[in-house]
Amino acid sequence: MTSGIGRFIAVGDSFTEGLSDQRADGSFRGWADLVARQLADDNAELAYANLAVRGRLFDEVVDQQVPEAIKQHPDLVSFCAGINDALRPGFHAHSFATRLHEVVRLLKASGADVILFTSADMKPIFPGAGAFKKRFITMNEAIGRVARRHNALLVDVWDDKEFRDPRYWNDDRLHYSPLGHKRIAARACQQLDIKFPDEWLLSPQLDGDERPAYAVNSFMWAGKYLAPWVKRRLTKTSSGDDVQPKRPVLSPVDPTEFDDPLPEEDSPKG
Repeated sequence: MTSGIGRFIAVGDSFTEGLSDQRADGSFRGWADLVARQLADDNAELAYANLAVRGRLFDEVVDQQVPEAIKQHPDLVSFCAGINDALRPGFHAHSFATRLHEVVRLLKASGADVILFTSADMKPIFPGAGAFKKRFITMNEAIGRVARRHNALLVDVWDDKEFRDPRYWNDDRLHYSPLGHKRIAARACQQLDIKFPDEWLLSPQLDGDERPAYAVNSFMWAGKYLAPWVKRRLTKTSSGDDVQPKRPVLSPVDPTEFDDPLPEEDSPKG
């Protein structure tokens, strides 16, 4: 699969932007950057762009990012959007599936290979996520059908039970931790048939009180993270307002630019 990949562009929302794989300077790395580094190991001429912006809805990704990606003539495009829509009232799975089919068809027609992602099962992590489970299942089934129809690569995160472990998630329970991003990157590398560090897939050792402590902190979580999220929904604002893509133009990948941001235990939270 890696043969011929010289131009990789990632589009999407916070998942692809890299929240919450935070670097010392406050910027975010994330799974897409890690995949780009592995692709660059195979091809020193690799150029990489990341157009993803946190908070973007499906139509915003399609209308704003996909045309910009196609203009740069990529060999590979990663596309993941729709989770922010599924968490809102008025989500229509049929409309989502129809438009996803069209955007993947368009990307494939441009000459790019496409890699898609299902969402994780957030029910064990995010309180109240069970109310959305049927919606996520329907959305993920649509993603799978589109991938098969267009011969796109698919990273099936939903079926990966490791993501039921809270240590793969940031304290906000919406975004992946550095461990989570590494696992996503490993799963993507498997689909691309490229090498990656074995430790990206290793299950972390569980400390005895870790999961109970996580449950006890649910009240703190609701005040710190859930309330602001609900406020943004009510005021129709986005965490991505005034945020620009971190890597809008294809550029070479420095072998060291995506090294580990901080030791796991020292990573900023939130």
